Amino acid sequence: MLLPNPYTTTQGDTWDLIAYRLWNDETRMHLLLAANPQQQEVAVFSAGVVLNVPELPAAAPAATLPPWRR
Repeated sequence: MLLPNPYTTTQGDTWDLIAYRLWNDETRMHLLLAANPQQQEVAVFSAGVVLNVPELPAAAPAATLPPWRR
């Protein structure tokens, strides 16, 4: 599901930087890529590109996480 507030890029944004700004986790950039297939070839954005921001997947229940992740 896409959030009602899309992200508008600033000059020089990259996928990992946007993911870090949105979620404090650059490793979630794959979620942004999946939600914006029309922009997948872009490495560095110009200003003003509007991107869809997906909802983060629900966290795994603590019982299924390894002990060091609980």
